[in-house]
Amino acid sequence: MRSRYLTCLLLVGLAYGQTPQPTPPLAPGAKAEPSASATPDQATEVKVGPDDTVMTIKGFCADATQQGDACKTAITRAQFEKLANALQPGMSPAIRRQLATQYSSMLRMSSAAEKRGLDKDPKFEEMMQYARMQILSRELRDALQQDAGKVTDADLEAYYKKNEASYEQAVFARIFVPRSKQVVNPPAPGEAGGKDAKPAPPAQPTDSQKKAAEEEMKQLAADIHARVVKGEDPDKLQKEVFVAAGLPNNATTTKMEKVRRNTLPPTHQAIMDLKPGEVSEVISDPNGAYYIYKMVSKETLTLESVKPEIKNLISSQRYRDDIQAYQGNVDLNDAYFGPTRSASMPAAPPRGAKPATEHNQTPDKD
Repeated sequence: MRSRYLTCLLLVGLAYGQTPQPTPPLAPGAKAEPSASATPDQATEVKVGPDDTVMTIKGFCADATQQGDACKTAITRAQFEKLANALQPGMSPAIRRQLATQYSSMLRMSSAAEKRGLDKDPKFEEMMQYARMQILSRELRDALQQDAGKVTDADLEAYYKKNEASYEQAVFARIFVPRSKQVVNPPAPGEAGGKDAKPAPPAQPTDSQKKAAEEEMKQLAADIHARVVKGEDPDKLQKEVFVAAGLPNNATTTKMEKVRRNTLPPTHQAIMDLKPGEVSEVISDPNGAYYIYKMVSKETLTLESVKPEIKNLISSQRYRDDIQAYQGNVDLNDAYFGPTRSASMPAAPPRGAKPATEHNQTPDKD
């Protein structure tokens, strides 16, 4: 029993690391015919009954008196799928084959380990206890996820009404104004000399030039805002902005569709309160730019259209809240475990590595 439990445990890493590919189960006693598009694996699967042997382990048997060809262990489809479905329901044919190959090897090895008495080792008992905790923890997570997914229509409607503003969707015209103008100074004269002399790189703008360029773009943003308010075409104004900024080839369309409040940066979310035709103030963004929005149209998405989204939000939040009850709230002895690592702490050197000091550094060669 213990060897089988340990075998299943070690196979969990194989099965749980794969994406499930569920296959509709057959009704009891029913036999499905393979479709024209069925793969060879699928065509074979529907022809194998639950009591048919799918795996024969030669040279391995429970009866030690059996020798040669008589010593073998046969595993039926029903027996194998009991294990496969426990690890991962709907396991794909390719992963089932990999599981069968590992299972046959591990069954032999675990049996040999028991004959050596390795299952009586205190270390084995500790590992089994820890493995049991791991599996139970994973089963609890699965159960909590299932519970969290039980979202009723009443739950969906209550959440929608409470957060209706989040389901407003708008179309905007957005004008982007760089914070600083592209400053390009003429190249300095090339070095005196022969015909292969290369010109010096362009001189970098001075601090005063940078400041003047920033002031110019700030004023441009204010002027463009006034013109948007008067009703001028945002796409035309955007092109003017990029020409003035020294970036004539960067102009793009200003239209933004299907904009939701939660898709906007926090400093921009107030634009969702605009009415169609209204223009926002100039938004000075921390990323180094100015933005001007004009609301084109706005609608509120229906509850029916956002039900899957809301269900996922409610389910995810419930699951996080449930898991939170089992995490944290533990004191560790820093004298034993060492201090908690922070992002600023240097990484520990590899085992056996000696820290570099002035005494063990290799001197430079003359």
